[in-house]
Amino acid sequence: MSDAPSPGAEALRNLYADWSAVMAGRPDLDIRLLRSLFDEWHQATAEPTDVTYADDVVGGVPGLWALPVGADRGRVVLFTHGGGFAVGSAASHRKLAGHLAKALGATAFVLDYRRAPEHPHPAQVDDGVAAFDGLLERGIAAADVVTAGDSAGGNLAIAIPLALRERGRPLPGAVVAFSPWLDMANTGKTLESNADTDALVTVPLLAGMIAGVLGDTGDGPAVHPATPLANPLHADLTGFPPVFVDAGGAEVLLDDAIRFTERARLAGVDATLSVVDGLQHVFPFAAGRGGEADAEIAAIAEWYRSRRAGVAA
Repeated sequence: MSDAPSPGAEALRNLYADWSAVMAGRPDLDIRLLRSLFDEWHQATAEPTDVTYADDVVGGVPGLWALPVGADRGRVVLFTHGGGFAVGSAASHRKLAGHLAKALGATAFVLDYRRAPEHPHPAQVDDGVAAFDGLLERGIAAADVVTAGDSAGGNLAIAIPLALRERGRPLPGAVVAFSPWLDMANTGKTLESNADTDALVTVPLLAGMIAGVLGDTGDGPAVHPATPLANPLHADLTGFPPVFVDAGGAEVLLDDAIRFTERARLAGVDATLSVVDGLQHVFPFAAGRGGEADAEIAAIAEWYRSRRAGVAA
Protein backbone atom coordinates (compact mmCIF):
# COMPACT_ATOMS: atom_id res chain seq x y z
CA MET A 1 0.00 0.00 0.00
CA SER A 2 1.31 3.48 -0.85
CA ASP A 3 2.24 5.81 1.99
CA ALA A 4 -0.10 8.42 0.52
CA PRO A 5 -3.72 8.22 1.72
CA SER A 6 -6.14 6.66 -0.75
CA PRO A 7 -8.64 8.83 -2.66
CA GLY A 8 -11.33 7.55 -0.28
CA ALA A 9 -9.35 8.63 2.77
CA GLU A 10 -8.74 12.03 1.19
CA ALA A 11 -12.45 12.38 0.42
CA LEU A 12 -13.23 11.76 4.09
CA ARG A 13 -10.67 14.35 5.12
CA ASN A 14 -12.15 16.84 2.66
CA LEU A 15 -15.64 16.22 4.04
CA TYR A 16 -14.35 16.96 7.54
CA ALA A 17 -12.58 20.09 6.37
CA ASP A 18 -15.79 21.29 4.74
CA TRP A 19 -17.77 20.72 7.94
CA SER A 20 -15.11 22.55 9.94
CA ALA A 21 -15.32 25.52 7.59
CA VAL A 22 -19.11 25.60 7.86
CA MET A 23 -19.00 25.46 11.67
CA ALA A 24 -16.30 28.13 11.84
CA GLY A 25 -18.32 30.41 9.56
CA ARG A 26 -21.57 29.77 11.41
CA PRO A 27 -20.81 29.71 15.16
CA ASP A 28 -24.55 30.22 15.76
CA LEU A 29 -25.47 27.00 13.92
CA ASP A 30 -28.38 25.46 15.83
CA ILE A 31 -28.57 21.78 16.74
CA ARG A 32 -31.11 20.98 14.01
CA LEU A 33 -28.87 22.32 11.26
CA LEU A 34 -25.79 20.76 12.87
CA ARG A 35 -27.52 17.38 12.80
CA SER A 36 -28.40 17.87 9.14
CA LEU A 37 -24.77 18.63 8.40
CA PHE A 38 -23.47 15.49 10.12
CA ASP A 39 -26.06 13.32 8.43
CA GLU A 40 -23.85 13.79 5.35
CA TRP A 41 -21.35 11.39 6.98
CA HIS A 42 -22.62 8.51 4.85
CA GLN A 43 -21.37 10.28 1.73
CA ALA A 44 -17.84 9.10 2.51
CA THR A 45 -18.91 5.45 2.39
CA ALA A 46 -19.73 3.37 -0.67
CA GLU A 47 -23.03 1.53 -0.57
CA PRO A 48 -22.21 -2.04 0.45
CA THR A 49 -23.38 -4.58 -2.10
CA ASP A 50 -25.97 -7.21 -1.21
CA VAL A 51 -27.11 -5.42 1.95
CA THR A 52 -30.70 -4.37 2.59
CA TYR A 53 -32.11 -2.22 5.37
CA ALA A 54 -35.22 -2.30 7.54
CA ASP A 55 -36.58 -0.03 10.25
CA ASP A 56 -37.37 -1.65 13.58
CA VAL A 57 -37.70 -1.03 17.31
CA VAL A 58 -35.65 -3.30 19.58
CA GLY A 59 -36.06 -3.12 23.33
CA GLY A 60 -38.06 0.06 22.88
CA VAL A 61 -35.25 1.75 20.95
CA PRO A 62 -35.74 2.67 17.28
CA GLY A 63 -33.10 1.88 14.73
CA LEU A 64 -32.21 0.41 11.38
CA TRP A 65 -31.24 -3.14 10.50
CA ALA A 66 -28.44 -3.74 8.01
CA LEU A 67 -29.08 -7.18 6.55
CA PRO A 68 -26.33 -8.65 4.36
CA VAL A 69 -27.47 -11.42 2.03
CA GLY A 70 -26.61 -14.79 3.55
CA ALA A 71 -25.75 -13.37 6.99
CA ASP A 72 -26.29 -15.45 10.11
CA ARG A 73 -29.43 -13.91 11.62
CA GLY A 74 -28.40 -15.33 14.99
CA ARG A 75 -25.37 -13.01 15.18
CA VAL A 76 -25.85 -9.27 15.58
CA VAL A 77 -23.65 -6.19 15.61
CA LEU A 78 -25.30 -3.70 17.96
CA PHE A 79 -23.97 -0.50 16.40
CA THR A 80 -23.98 2.87 18.18
CA HIS A 81 -23.25 5.84 15.90
CA GLY A 82 -20.79 8.62 16.61
CA GLY A 83 -21.36 12.35 16.65
CA GLY A 84 -20.54 13.59 20.14
CA PHE A 85 -23.72 11.98 21.53
CA ALA A 86 -25.58 14.88 19.88
CA VAL A 87 -25.43 14.42 16.09
CA GLY A 88 -25.18 11.46 13.73
CA SER A 89 -27.92 8.87 13.28
CA ALA A 90 -28.69 5.39 12.07
CA ALA A 91 -29.06 6.88 8.59
CA SER A 92 -25.62 8.51 8.63
CA HIS A 93 -23.95 5.27 9.75
CA ARG A 94 -25.98 2.56 8.02
CA LYS A 95 -23.40 1.99 5.25
CA LEU A 96 -20.49 1.67 7.68
CA ALA A 97 -22.51 -0.75 9.80
CA GLY A 98 -23.47 -2.66 6.66
CA HIS A 99 -19.83 -3.08 5.61
CA LEU A 100 -18.87 -4.26 9.09
CA ALA A 101 -21.80 -6.68 9.39
CA LYS A 102 -21.14 -8.11 5.94
CA ALA A 103 -17.49 -8.72 6.76
CA LEU A 104 -18.43 -10.44 10.02
CA GLY A 105 -21.14 -12.55 8.41
CA ALA A 106 -23.68 -11.05 10.80
CA THR A 107 -26.56 -8.57 10.77
CA ALA A 108 -26.34 -5.13 12.38
CA PHE A 109 -28.86 -3.06 14.27
CA VAL A 110 -27.91 0.63 14.23
CA LEU A 111 -29.47 2.47 17.14
CA ASP A 112 -31.18 5.84 16.95
CA TYR A 113 -30.50 6.33 20.64
CA ARG A 114 -31.64 9.45 22.46
CA ARG A 115 -29.24 12.31 21.84
CA ALA A 116 -27.85 15.14 23.93
CA PRO A 117 -28.42 17.86 24.91
CA GLU A 118 -32.13 17.02 25.10
CA HIS A 119 -31.23 13.71 26.76
CA PRO A 120 -28.00 13.85 28.78
CA HIS A 121 -25.99 10.91 30.14
CA PRO A 122 -26.87 8.14 30.88
CA ALA A 123 -29.77 8.09 28.40
CA GLN A 124 -27.56 6.84 25.59
CA VAL A 125 -26.10 4.03 27.68
CA ASP A 126 -29.55 3.07 28.95
CA ASP A 127 -30.83 2.84 25.36
CA GLY A 128 -27.93 0.60 24.42
CA VAL A 129 -28.61 -1.72 27.35
CA ALA A 130 -32.33 -1.80 26.50
CA ALA A 131 -31.58 -2.72 22.89
CA PHE A 132 -29.13 -5.41 24.00
CA ASP A 133 -31.75 -6.89 26.31
CA GLY A 134 -34.26 -6.65 23.47
CA LEU A 135 -32.00 -8.76 21.25
CA LEU A 136 -31.74 -11.39 23.98
CA GLU A 137 -35.53 -11.40 24.32
CA ARG A 138 -35.67 -12.23 20.60
CA GLY A 139 -33.52 -15.29 21.17
CA ILE A 140 -30.08 -13.90 20.31
CA ALA A 141 -27.39 -15.28 22.60
CA ALA A 142 -25.36 -12.63 24.45
CA ALA A 143 -22.12 -14.15 23.17
CA ASP A 144 -23.39 -13.71 19.60
CA VAL A 145 -23.74 -9.94 19.99
CA VAL A 146 -20.91 -7.54 19.16
CA THR A 147 -21.23 -4.03 20.51
CA ALA A 148 -19.60 -1.70 17.99
CA GLY A 149 -19.47 2.00 17.32
CA ASP A 150 -17.39 4.99 16.34
CA SER A 151 -16.24 8.08 18.25
CA ALA A 152 -18.96 8.75 20.88
CA GLY A 153 -20.55 5.53 19.65
CA GLY A 154 -17.26 3.78 20.36
CA ASN A 155 -17.56 5.08 23.90
CA LEU A 156 -21.04 3.54 24.05
CA ALA A 157 -19.84 0.24 22.56
CA ILE A 158 -17.51 0.02 25.56
CA ALA A 159 -19.88 1.50 28.15
CA ILE A 160 -22.78 -0.82 27.30
CA PRO A 161 -20.92 -3.97 28.47
CA LEU A 162 -19.78 -2.09 31.58
CA ALA A 163 -23.38 -1.15 32.36
CA LEU A 164 -24.54 -4.70 31.70
CA ARG A 165 -21.93 -6.01 34.12
CA GLU A 166 -23.08 -3.52 36.78
CA ARG A 167 -26.62 -4.84 36.38
CA GLY A 168 -25.62 -8.50 36.53
CA ARG A 169 -26.51 -9.09 32.89
CA PRO A 170 -24.60 -11.31 30.43
CA LEU A 171 -22.00 -9.53 28.31
CA PRO A 172 -21.55 -9.38 24.55
CA GLY A 173 -19.05 -11.71 22.94
CA ALA A 174 -16.87 -8.95 21.53
CA VAL A 175 -16.48 -5.18 21.24
CA VAL A 176 -15.30 -3.08 18.28
CA ALA A 177 -14.51 0.61 18.81
CA PHE A 178 -13.56 2.88 15.90
CA SER A 179 -11.69 5.99 17.11
CA PRO A 180 -13.47 5.93 20.48
CA TRP A 181 -13.96 9.23 22.26
CA LEU A 182 -13.60 8.29 25.91
CA ASP A 183 -12.03 11.08 27.94
CA MET A 184 -14.65 13.56 29.10
CA ALA A 185 -11.91 15.54 30.86
CA ASN A 186 -9.96 16.24 27.64
CA THR A 187 -6.54 15.20 28.98
CA GLY A 188 -5.17 13.22 26.02
CA LYS A 189 -1.69 14.15 24.78
CA THR A 190 -2.72 14.02 21.12
CA LEU A 191 -5.36 16.72 21.64
CA GLU A 192 -2.40 19.07 21.31
CA SER A 193 0.16 17.12 19.31
CA ASN A 194 -2.31 16.23 16.51
CA ALA A 195 -4.24 19.50 16.52
CA ASP A 196 -2.75 20.55 13.19
CA THR A 197 -3.44 17.24 11.42
CA ASP A 198 -7.01 16.47 12.53
CA ALA A 199 -9.41 17.97 9.98
CA LEU A 200 -12.49 17.82 12.21
CA VAL A 201 -12.13 17.36 15.95
CA THR A 202 -10.94 20.24 18.14
CA VAL A 203 -10.84 20.82 21.88
CA PRO A 204 -13.57 23.52 21.71
CA LEU A 205 -15.80 21.17 19.71
CA LEU A 206 -15.29 18.43 22.29
CA ALA A 207 -15.92 20.86 25.15
CA GLY A 208 -19.28 21.80 23.68
CA MET A 209 -20.25 18.16 23.24
CA ILE A 210 -19.15 17.39 26.81
CA ALA A 211 -21.35 20.18 28.17
CA GLY A 212 -24.27 18.76 26.23
CA VAL A 213 -23.99 15.14 27.28
CA LEU A 214 -22.84 15.62 30.88
CA GLY A 215 -25.15 18.56 31.52
CA ASP A 216 -23.97 22.15 31.82
CA THR A 217 -24.91 23.69 35.16
CA GLY A 218 -23.06 26.93 34.48
CA ASP A 219 -20.56 26.06 37.20
CA GLY A 220 -19.47 22.79 35.60
CA PRO A 221 -20.90 19.51 34.39
CA ALA A 222 -23.78 17.88 36.23
CA VAL A 223 -22.17 14.45 35.72
CA HIS A 224 -18.53 14.16 36.81
CA PRO A 225 -16.18 13.74 33.82
CA ALA A 226 -14.56 10.72 35.47
CA THR A 227 -17.84 8.79 35.84
CA PRO A 228 -16.87 5.35 34.46
CA LEU A 229 -19.97 4.84 32.28
CA ALA A 230 -19.34 8.26 30.71
CA ASN A 231 -15.55 7.97 30.69
CA PRO A 232 -14.51 4.31 30.39
CA LEU A 233 -10.86 5.26 30.97
CA HIS A 234 -11.87 5.28 34.66
CA ALA A 235 -13.70 1.94 34.59
CA ASP A 236 -12.64 -1.35 36.12
CA LEU A 237 -12.14 -3.43 32.97
CA THR A 238 -11.71 -6.78 34.68
CA GLY A 239 -13.67 -9.45 32.79
CA PHE A 240 -14.31 -7.18 29.79
CA PRO A 241 -14.96 -8.98 26.47
CA PRO A 242 -12.31 -9.18 23.73
CA VAL A 243 -12.02 -5.73 22.18
CA PHE A 244 -10.66 -4.35 18.91
CA VAL A 245 -9.81 -0.65 19.00
CA ASP A 246 -8.57 1.41 16.07
CA ALA A 247 -7.69 5.02 15.35
CA GLY A 248 -6.12 7.21 12.72
CA GLY A 249 -2.60 8.44 13.37
CA ALA A 250 -3.56 12.02 12.46
CA GLU A 251 -6.49 12.41 14.85
CA VAL A 252 -6.59 14.21 18.17
CA LEU A 253 -8.43 11.33 19.90
CA LEU A 254 -5.63 8.85 19.19
CA ASP A 255 -4.49 8.94 22.82
CA ASP A 256 -7.94 7.80 24.01
CA ALA A 257 -7.58 4.60 21.97
CA ILE A 258 -4.02 4.03 23.18
CA ARG A 259 -4.79 4.61 26.86
CA PHE A 260 -7.90 2.43 26.82
CA THR A 261 -6.06 -0.46 25.21
CA GLU A 262 -3.20 -0.19 27.69
CA ARG A 263 -5.59 -0.20 30.66
CA ALA A 264 -7.57 -3.09 29.22
CA ARG A 265 -4.43 -5.19 28.81
CA LEU A 266 -3.36 -4.39 32.37
CA ALA A 267 -6.75 -5.74 33.49
CA GLY A 268 -6.12 -9.01 31.60
CA VAL A 269 -8.43 -8.18 28.69
CA ASP A 270 -7.82 -9.53 25.19
CA ALA A 271 -7.34 -6.09 23.62
CA THR A 272 -6.13 -5.34 20.09
CA LEU A 273 -5.10 -1.86 18.95
CA SER A 274 -4.74 -0.82 15.31
CA VAL A 275 -3.40 2.63 14.44
CA VAL A 276 -2.98 3.61 10.78
CA ASP A 277 -0.59 6.49 10.25
CA GLY A 278 -1.79 9.64 8.56
CA LEU A 279 -5.48 8.85 8.68
CA GLN A 280 -8.40 10.79 10.10
CA HIS A 281 -11.02 10.23 12.77
CA VAL A 282 -13.07 7.07 12.07
CA PHE A 283 -11.15 6.34 8.87
CA PRO A 284 -13.20 3.14 8.20
CA PHE A 285 -15.93 5.53 7.04
CA ALA A 286 -14.16 5.35 3.66
CA ALA A 287 -15.22 1.70 3.32
CA GLY A 288 -15.67 0.73 -0.30
CA ARG A 289 -13.74 3.81 -1.44
CA GLY A 290 -10.44 3.54 0.43
CA GLY A 291 -8.05 0.62 0.66
CA GLU A 292 -7.11 1.47 4.23
CA ALA A 293 -10.72 1.29 5.38
CA ASP A 294 -11.39 -1.95 3.54
CA ALA A 295 -8.21 -3.52 4.89
CA GLU A 296 -9.15 -2.48 8.43
CA ILE A 297 -12.62 -3.99 8.22
CA ALA A 298 -11.11 -7.19 6.79
CA ALA A 299 -8.66 -7.28 9.71
CA ILE A 300 -11.52 -6.85 12.19
CA ALA A 301 -13.38 -9.73 10.51
CA GLU A 302 -10.29 -11.95 10.79
CA TRP A 303 -9.89 -10.96 14.45
CA TYR A 304 -13.58 -11.71 15.09
CA ARG A 305 -13.39 -15.13 13.47
CA SER A 306 -10.30 -16.03 15.47
CA ARG A 307 -11.97 -15.07 18.75
CA ARG A 308 -15.07 -17.09 17.89
CA ALA A 309 -12.92 -20.06 16.95
CA GLY A 310 -11.12 -19.78 20.27
CA VAL A 311 -14.41 -19.81 22.18
CA ALA A 312 -15.65 -22.82 20.18
CA ALA A 313 -12.43 -24.70 20.90
